[in-house]
Amino acid sequence: QVQLVESGGGLVQPGGSLRLTCAASGFTSDAYGVGWFRQAPGKEREGVSCISNSDGVTYYADSVKGRFTISRDNLKNTVYLQMNSLKPEDTAVYYCATSPWVQIGRQCFGHFDSWGQGTQVTVSS
Repeated sequence: QVQLVESGGGLVQPGGSLRLTCAASGFTSDAYGVGWFRQAPGKEREGVSCISNSDGVTYYADSVKGRFTISRDNLKNTVYLQMNSLKPEDTAVYYCATSPWVQIGRQCFGHFDSWGQGTQVTVSS
């Protein structure tokens, strides 16, 4: 059974940094693509970033490009989202999810069928 647990969220001032962690169990993480998504109150869920299964190809939404970095440590079955230069509009619940495949081009496509419980990120002074 696939399980994903996010951690690392919190309250940070604008311009600050956080690193989110998505710890996976129940499967070998390099067999799956992983995506980070977020949902702010009253807004639709949006894809933030994703990373492919084995070759490490990455995707970033325009709103986070240059500020966020996704990476994976397959030995630890963990995917990270380093978030720098945070803005109030980054405030949301952040979720990680896995897909047996991802296609990365101008967007990240996949069948994200396993989700974590989410971690709250609040950017405020």
